[in-house]
Amino acid sequence: FRLLTCTYVTSSHLCCFLRQATNSEDREAVNLKKLVKGHAYSVTGLDEVVFCGNLTKLVRIRNPWGQVEWTGAWSDNSREWDSVDPDVRARLQNRSEDGEFWLSFSDFLREFSLKICNLTADALQNSQMTTWSSSLYPGEWRRGSTAGGCRNNPATFWLNPQFKLLLRHPDAPGTSDCSFLVSLMQKDHRKKRREGKNMETIGFAVYEDGVPDEAKGQTGVHLKQNFFQTHAISARSECFIKSREVSRRLRLPAGEYVIVPSTFKPHKEADFILRVFSEKAADSEELDDDVVAELPIENYLDESQIDAGFKSLFRQLAGPDMEISINELQTILNRIIGEQKDLKTDGFTKEACRSMINLMDSDGSGKLGLVEFNVLWEKIQRYMTIFRNYDLDKSGSMSSYEMRKALESAGFKLTNHLFQLIILRYAEEDMAVDFDNFVTCLVRLESTFKTFKIMDTDADGVIALNVSQWLSLTVFA
Repeated sequence: FRLLTCTYVTSSHLCCFLRQATNSEDREAVNLKKLVKGHAYSVTGLDEVVFCGNLTKLVRIRNPWGQVEWTGAWSDNSREWDSVDPDVRARLQNRSEDGEFWLSFSDFLREFSLKICNLTADALQNSQMTTWSSSLYPGEWRRGSTAGGCRNNPATFWLNPQFKLLLRHPDAPGTSDCSFLVSLMQKDHRKKRREGKNMETIGFAVYEDGVPDEAKGQTGVHLKQNFFQTHAISARSECFIKSREVSRRLRLPAGEYVIVPSTFKPHKEADFILRVFSEKAADSEELDDDVVAELPIENYLDESQIDAGFKSLFRQLAGPDMEISINELQTILNRIIGEQKDLKTDGFTKEACRSMINLMDSDGSGKLGLVEFNVLWEKIQRYMTIFRNYDLDKSGSMSSYEMRKALESAGFKLTNHLFQLIILRYAEEDMAVDFDNFVTCLVRLESTFKTFKIMDTDADGVIALNVSQWLSLTVFA
């Protein structure tokens, strides 16, 4: 009761809700004492009265509907008011049907759960008002790319969005602890409720020293699986709960931390907002990989240096013109890859083969000569080795999290958003990536990066395109 009084006085809203709603069908059903299940109420007043010689604590509640009121003890017309001093009764009793009513503190504890909402991001101190430092980050969990689930899923947990927090200033001189509050909120909960969807079960974990030594002070470091397997958790949300918001106030020694918000199960999609409030100034940022491509150096041999056996095979495949067209390349690849029983494939499409020829066609003929086909074949063999190394369960296809590791092994680091697009484009319905889609993805990434590098003449990471150049790049990619 003292806590309620103190918090109400210090510019906070008190909200309470009925505990008895067990499912969406039960929500906002009215029980026998005219309380609405799963419904939010406001706490608008607190008082004490003498009742039967004892001091009784009362809480005033308001139903935002403006009607449907509690009919139990201390309700508008209950008999308990007859035993209260007339002056007190005249001050407190309200007989109108306006949605506001009194009930005893013991009944309040039994019927309701309480939430306290501070109106401002300020420390609640009696001596002075101290404004907190705050940061806000919108984010999303997407199936197959950034929805890694909680720490119970070590193979995918590292895929979740990650946020670095740098606490520099302890709360008081001579101490090392820094106070901060983490709030994780799901977006669009009303829209989901109208669509018959539930909130996801959410929570967060906090790890100390979130950035490896070699990367301290740098951006672009999305922590990988190994980090979370070798580092203990420093703090976490009290529990994972199916709620709009999960928050917790924490105190940790000054230092660097990484906050990982997640759903309880992997592959659950939702949009969220992560907010961090700290009593002293603190730095924070989202951890994400920089976009990097370490393109292989192509080994273009003279025809005289190419193996005689490969030359003979090429003559058989290319025909009289000694060049391989899109259709011929499609036939060759599907025949060769189809014989690899450990690789799943739906077959290379003409679009995929066109991308390969565009990447390797150095003379602009639209076909591949002997030297160009030799380089392409070595590239595909390299991709095949990477694919087999990261197909950990030897299923013939890669899961989405295996795909991210494989892309990095092939020399490509991408942001979370770009990886989401990759999965949307190249993964099957079950989030698996088969071999032909893997090769097509790498070929298009390599082709796009090569084109950008050629056009970025001053190597500043920025290029300017007119409409004609843009269409040339996108139509024929």
